Amino acid sequence: MNTQIRNNQIRSQMKGFTLIELVVVIVILGIMAAVALPRFLNLQVQARAASVQAAAGAVRAGAALAKAGCLTQTAPVCAAAGASSVTLEGLAVATINSYPQALAGAGTGILAAAGITATDYVIGGGGAAAGSTLTITAINATAPANCRISYTSPAAGVQPTVVVDVTNC
Repeated sequence: MNTQIRNNQIRSQMKGFTLIELVVVIVILGIMAAVALPRFLNLQVQARAASVQAAAGAVRAGAALAKAGCLTQTAPVCAAAGASSVTLEGLAVATINSYPQALAGAGTGILAAAGITATDYVIGGGGAAAGSTLTITAINATAPANCRISYTSPAAGVQPTVVVDVTNC
């Protein structure tokens, strides 16, 4: 009986892990981190590319909505050629040749039609004339400059051009 009590006391004093158990756990965590880190970095690249693709979809949809607004509003609000504007959900969207202008200003042109703001993307270039090109670039500090879309306002009788570049995003 004394031996049994002593064994119970020894077992209650032996709490914790052995050094070998701790080393094995650390090695397993290191292997898991080495496998997961490259996949995590690749997810950031894919997320930036998806963000740019989503912005391109918004730009295409905004251009189509502006054109539809020009065609369907009761009074002919958009000139067949030249600059004018159309109202989309309470916002005046500056148009040229019935499509949004490539204006860099907030709340005008294609940015208003697509709902894109400078807080989400870096906006550059643009202009009111046909053939003006506006660039919308991912705002992430590690994203290269070519992680962007370009919107070119159209000449009379053609559609605007939307070019997406997500190489090495």
